[in-house]
Amino acid sequence: MEITLRAAEPGDAQAAGAICYEAFRAIAERHAFPPDVPSREVGVLVLTSLIAHPGFHVVVAERGGRVLGSNAVDERGAIAGVGPITVDPAVQDAGLGRRMMEHVIAREEARGMAGIRLVQAAYHNRSMSLYTKLGFDAREPLSVVQGPPLGAALPGREVAPASEADLAECVQLCRGVHGHDRAGELRDAIGQKTAQVVRRAGRITAYATSIAFFGHAVAETNEDLAALIAAAPQFPGPGFLVPTRNAELLRWCLGHGLRVVEPLTLMSIGLYNAPRGAWLPSIAY
Repeated sequence: MEITLRAAEPGDAQAAGAICYEAFRAIAERHAFPPDVPSREVGVLVLTSLIAHPGFHVVVAERGGRVLGSNAVDERGAIAGVGPITVDPAVQDAGLGRRMMEHVIAREEARGMAGIRLVQAAYHNRSMSLYTKLGFDAREPLSVVQGPPLGAALPGREVAPASEADLAECVQLCRGVHGHDRAGELRDAIGQKTAQVVRRAGRITAYATSIAFFGHAVAETNEDLAALIAAAPQFPGPGFLVPTRNAELLRWCLGHGLRVVEPLTLMSIGLYNAPRGAWLPSIAY
């Protein structure tokens, strides 16, 4: 029976979320890494929230009414962020992942997005090969960092919850670092009360939607970024992502009792500006 792709509906969340858990668990255990999705319940929660959010497009692959996999793309900004993409382990290596990737690439190109990005597990050579064949370039090695919250403050830097009044200044900061902004994500994080800003000498020098797997941050300096990490009450999910080539920041994290969990790779199609400043990507980009 032919496999079809269609837009996900709320009723797909249970099946797609269970597959998300099983697929990540299978590949992680095969390589002796902890799974990015720790339970079936978390997988269902992630897919439920993505399907319900108007800023995301989620596609499912199905055969005979049975969901076999899904792929999501974040469309809240000028850059599209792909993932999670997962396929039922029972039907992997049959081209479903490629078809779902081709679907979102074609969709974002038709929408005129400036670029498309994703983050892949560096130990998974098959996904690296697929994404490279599809036109993605490897841009940055990343390290997932986790550990107990530090509960510390850095001198001269005030960390406080972000508000709507901070949005314009944060958007300008992000544009200065990346050449584009992530205002849609930041606005959501402010509404969810997870966003934080750093003020130094009376102005905002860093912000984070959250110091977490799904959060991102930008800052003028590593010290400003360290202030956000030091003040974070926890690091939700598998951890937060640090550009591995930022040895100064990674060394600071390790020196404060945090540990590296797994390696990842940031990949992109289209617009990519080498960041100017300190930054933490999300699992989307």
